[in-house]
This record gives sequence, C-alpha cells and structure tokens, in this order.
Amino acid sequence: MKKFLASITFSLILFSSTSFAHPIPLRGVVEGFYGTTWTFEQRTDLMNFCRQHNLNAYIYAPKDDPYHREKWRTPYPAEKISDLKNLVDAAKQNGVRFIFAISPGLDLNYKGKKGEEDFKFLLRKIDAVYNIGVRNFAIFFDDLKDKKGNHHEDGKKQAEFLNKLQAKLSERFKDVENLITVPTEYYRLDMVNGHGKIKSYTEDFAANLNKNIVVLYTGDGVVCEGISEEDFQAACKIYGRDLGIWWNYPVNDYSLTENGKRNAKLALGAIENLPTQNVQAIFFNPMSQFQLSKISLATGAEYANAPEIYDAENSWNKNIELQYGRVADAMKIFASHSRHMENFWAKCGPADAPEFEEAAQFIISSVRSGRSYDATEFSRMIDDMEKAADTLLENLTPQYLEECKPQLEQFKRIAQADRLALKSLQNKKLEPQLKNLREEIFKNEPTAILSEKAALKFIDDTINLLDVKKKR
Repeated sequence: MKKFLASITFSLILFSSTSFAHPIPLRGVVEGFYGTTWTFEQRTDLMNFCRQHNLNAYIYAPKDDPYHREKWRTPYPAEKISDLKNLVDAAKQNGVRFIFAISPGLDLNYKGKKGEEDFKFLLRKIDAVYNIGVRNFAIFFDDLKDKKGNHHEDGKKQAEFLNKLQAKLSERFKDVENLITVPTEYYRLDMVNGHGKIKSYTEDFAANLNKNIVVLYTGDGVVCEGISEEDFQAACKIYGRDLGIWWNYPVNDYSLTENGKRNAKLALGAIENLPTQNVQAIFFNPMSQFQLSKISLATGAEYANAPEIYDAENSWNKNIELQYGRVADAMKIFASHSRHMENFWAKCGPADAPEFEEAAQFIISSVRSGRSYDATEFSRMIDDMEKAADTLLENLTPQYLEECKPQLEQFKRIAQADRLALKSLQNKKLEPQLKNLREEIFKNEPTAILSEKAALKFIDDTINLLDVKKKR
C-alpha cells in the first residue's frame, strides 16, 4: 500500500509540473557509454523507471557490446536474442520505445560489391531484432577518429547510405519509425573550422540527409557545460531541421585525466543548462553505475517533460528524497560533493558543494590576511560530511553500495583531513597527520575522486599556506 500511495503521489507531482508545459516528443536514455555494460536485469528495471518518470524511449547502444560496434556484421547469439526479446517486451509493457542502434562506421563499406554486402549484413541484423518486436532503429557514426584525432569520413556517402536504409525499411516494413543517427562530426567545435566556417563533412552530410532522419547533437563539445538556445538554433540551422540532443551527463566513462590518472568520480548532480525550444529528442547518457545514475536521470525526466519550467536544484533535492528516503539528507551531502565532471577536454555538471567551497575560501583568505573568522558553521559542515559517509556506508543496500563504496570511504577521509586542516589553521601549524592523510587520499584517487575544488582544495590550500609560513 505504501508503494502504491508513493506512486500516486509521484504521478501527481509529475502531472502538476507538466500540465502547462510542452514535453520533448522523444525523451529517454541512451545506453551509449564505454566500459562495463548494464545487465539485462538492470535494463528491465530501467524500463519501469522510464514509465514512472514519463520517459518514452531507450536506445540500446552499449559501446562495449561487440555485436553493436566492432562485430556489427556478426549475428547475435541465440541467448542474446532471447535477452533482447525479453527487454523489448519489458519496454512495450512500460510504454517505452526500444530503439536498436548499430555502429558500423569502423569498417563499413559504402560502395561497390563490398558496399552491397555490408548493406545486406545490416539488413540481416535489423531483421533479427525486427522479428522480436523492435520497430525503431538508429545508425551511429560517432567516435571514428584515428589516434591523431583526425577522421576521413565522407559526409555525402554516409548520408546516402542512411537514405538508402531509410527507404528500404519503409518499403519492407510499414510500422518502422524514422531512423535516428549520430554523424561523425556531432558537436559544434568539430562541425566548424577555426574561422567559423562549416566543414565539408558536415556540410555534405546535412545537405544530403533525408529530412525525416533524426540527428543527435551534443553541444559545443562531446561533454560541455550546457547548450544555449542561440547555439542550439544555430546547429539546427546547419541541418535545416530541429535536432535531437545526446546529452553526456551523468556519463563518466571519459576516464583518463591529463596526467593519465583514472577518474572514478560519480556524476550525481542534476541535468541543467539545456535549451527549451524546438528540441526534437533528448537522450541522457548515463554511468555504468546503474542505480546512482537514477539521480540525474530523474531530473532529466523532469526537464524533458517540462523544459520551460524546469528547476534543476529543486528537482535534484526532490528526487533524492524520493529515491533515498530516510538516508536522503546524507545522500544530498555526499552527492553535492560529486556533481561536477571535468578533465582537460570535458566540463559538465553543477559545481561541487558551492556553500562549502565559499566558506573554505573565506577562511583561507582570512588566514592569509590576518583577519578573524568564525568557523563554527564550517566545522559543522565537516562533521556532517563524515556523518553522511558513515550513514550511507552502514545503510545503503548492497546493490547501491557496490557502486559507490570507494567514493564513500574517500569522502570520509576527505572530511577527516578537512577537520585536521581547520585545526591546523586555528593553531597556525600543520597537524602531524594531515600530510599523511592527504597522501592516503592521493593513493585512492585512481578509484575515487570527489570535491576537487571544494573539500579537497581546502586541504591543499591549508598545507600550502602553512608550509609557506613555516619556510618563512
């Protein structure tokens, strides 16, 4: 009965927020990340999640499924087809379009005898999943660059190939929807040259592509802070159609930092900074951490259902409360320190713990200038961090804890180091254990990163400040 009432309550909340808004027509999740793929049990769970949050589409496109990309010509084994059928059935039961994607661009032949053979291979792949109920298809040409960052694709050939496939599917099947595609140049900075002129690939692809084929776009970059209304309309103008969006948050598979260290940060923030007008489709690319992706995906669902009135921060707070119940306050503290994703080429997500960062910067600047300060509230924030880590470590169920245990343990270390850092500033000398604990945090960074510009920065700022004073 409690679950039933909770479902009714959520439905009323969703209805009230979307009654006077215009949902994006096609809205859902693209399983398009690199790394460990989701299980079929998790995907089935996702279909139920989509129904609950009024998402109506799911794209099956896991990069590390060999039959999707590297071995796209090879038929799926019988057991995989059986799993896919069960997933397609689950999608239908939940009112979700199951979109089957193939990424043939690594070695696809477009012309001649080999081109004809590859076209037949593709049709056989499509036939196999059509027979288990799939009626929506996508062909992706993304991530085809060589080691030097160049690609040598022909936009016209790709467009003509897609047009031919669209025509063939329309001829053979009366119930198949229009194709969805991702071009090789799928973000703005790759679509134009240094002078702002549209590159030949994009120009040819856009000019020749059937107007009914849906094109997905990621913004200025592969992973970026947002897409403004102006920039989105400019991209739509290039293609002469309303574009869809493939949004790379909360995905965290861009795993190497500039120094080659593995970035194991969780993206636990809200979806934000996306256009509200003329968006034909929106697909959120999640993390391999299935359960923890639901925070962002739930906020994305609210955006997709009511772009004009969406409030990211309110949505984030509300959905954590709905998903985490009695440990919601602890999860908010932890998640607030793990929202912003950034490396040397990517930047996305709300700032980590902005209140903590502001308080930390005030204390550091006060110490530098010799001003007095009251650290009572800041000390409470640090205590709350450690309590939150303990609460979640003790109370999260195994399926959640296995996705974030290293980060929670690191969060506790950071809180303990923050407390030592504050004590060091108050005593005007480094606590003996602070550097040792900072070294332990560093050793664990290949598997767990949090709060780089907030809680972690306070530790480093303190060590740097007091070390300099000591040397003087």
